[in-house]
Amino acid sequence: MTQLEVAYRYATPPHQGTLRALDGVREVYGIRRITFDPKDQVVRVEFDASRLKEPAVARLLRGAGVDLVEKLVLA
Repeated sequence: MTQLEVAYRYATPPHQGTLRALDGVREVYGIRRITFDPKDQVVRVEFDASRLKEPAVARLLRGAGVDLVEKLVLA
């Protein structure tokens, strides 16, 4: 297992329907954790890179209704 973390800035806070849809994303094999930082409007996703690639993670978040603006570089 190769664990990676990716972070994205989002434009609008997720609403109740988005949060419900994210429950389904959490069930995707390879997604380990999804956390939101409402103050900085950042969502972080820990995932298994041997199962998923970063573009697939972004597609899952967008499909759930998260309004992604940009991918952030993690130091």
